[in-house]
Amino acid sequence: MKESGRPIAGHELAAFYQVSRQVVVQDIALIRAAGHDVLSTNRGYILNVPRASSRIFKVSHTDKDMEDELLTIVDLGGTVVNVMVNHRVYGKLRADLGIDSRRKVNEFMEDMRSGKSSPLKNITSNYHYHLVEADNERVLDMIEEALKNKGFLVEE
Repeated sequence: MKESGRPIAGHELAAFYQVSRQVVVQDIALIRAAGHDVLSTNRGYILNVPRASSRIFKVSHTDKDMEDELLTIVDLGGTVVNVMVNHRVYGKLRADLGIDSRRKVNEFMEDMRSGKSSPLKNITSNYHYHLVEADNERVLDMIEEALKNKGFLVEE
């Protein structure tokens, strides 16, 4: 996973190691228990290797602006690690994304447009948070400024 550069589906791991999908799920749990941060995304497993800097951005936008928001972040060198919402009944809900390229933004948007599901932000009137990682604070500052200029950033 570390060297793949892309999410690896559970069935791919199962075929490669000639084990069942259930064994893969159990082994991923053991890898996590050993202290490794393995993310489960809709495209497969990713070994999360922390980058130098990270920041949480509170944002709000419509569904039609979602692609612009994600492209703004990745085009400036950021990785959208996850999306989080604070629901008044359910509490904090988080979904791992691992979006770090235009290709991954396109795949994510295709999944959303296909009707598989709706964005998590829709349950909190468009307000949500993204954990974004980048190589340094300067990149995060550029991302913050761009999100602010586009009207996506929510000032706290």
